[in-house]
Amino acid sequence: MNIIKLEEMLKQFFNEDIGDGDLSSELIFSVEQTGSFSFYAKDSGIFCGTPIIEHGFRLLDPSMQITMHKNDGDAVNYGDILAVIKGPLQKLLIGERVILNLIQRMSAIATAANRAVQETAGTTAKICDTRKTIPGLRMLDKYAVRIGGAYNHRSGLYDAIMLKDNHIAFAGSITEAVQTARKKIGHTVKIEVEIETKTQLDEAIAAGVDIIMFDNCTPEEIAAWIQSVPSHIATEASGGITLENLHAYAKSGIQWISLGSLTHSVKAFDISALVQMKGEHTLVHH
Repeated sequence: MNIIKLEEMLKQFFNEDIGDGDLSSELIFSVEQTGSFSFYAKDSGIFCGTPIIEHGFRLLDPSMQITMHKNDGDAVNYGDILAVIKGPLQKLLIGERVILNLIQRMSAIATAANRAVQETAGTTAKICDTRKTIPGLRMLDKYAVRIGGAYNHRSGLYDAIMLKDNHIAFAGSITEAVQTARKKIGHTVKIEVEIETKTQLDEAIAAGVDIIMFDNCTPEEIAAWIQSVPSHIATEASGGITLENLHAYAKSGIQWISLGSLTHSVKAFDISALVQMKGEHTLVHH
């Protein structure tokens, strides 16, 4: 993860939340008061968010003492302590919500990715993400996918050519779109084409693409059609794939399975703060 970019992101997130100041914390507690709280899991899955906790709280106050009890990629169960943070009360309370929001989302993505990877057991298929990320959070979303054991698809529009149905419709055909793109790119840029029919598949192969995406095809269609794909062309399946049918797709012979659900529809992983003051613990629900 790019730490410089991460800290710039965190500054923006804190500025959005803090504005001119935290009326609640700053009016009740003095700058000298210190305390601690722990983040603990109220769910089971894969934890992700160590860089957020470490850099987030220390951006607010460099004196923060942070002890991580779980590392990114660790399996966690309900009640497990993830981290303990000690420092000025004002800064602890100011940073709590922003940091929790981020690590809850990242842990949810890592957990979803891990579950998808488990469904490919016994096959050679690999799970990857898509560009269906929250604007502004792509670096964190894709980091969480990797922590869950899956892979990243292209990072953006800039690092690969992916010709989808609308590109092909505007260009006139797969052949025309590929030939036009091939004339204008260097040898390091790959071309991926989305297909939905056997006719489109044959045209993509003839056009010399690098990757063929079987979009909204059934596992049975893929298993039959993939036999005609030369070994130097990578294959990918996407569209209509869920945890329930994922293993069937993985057994079709496909090399990659891209899942937008890893990032566009996850439910936040439940994490709460346990506050310690004057020797007593108080559960703070979120």
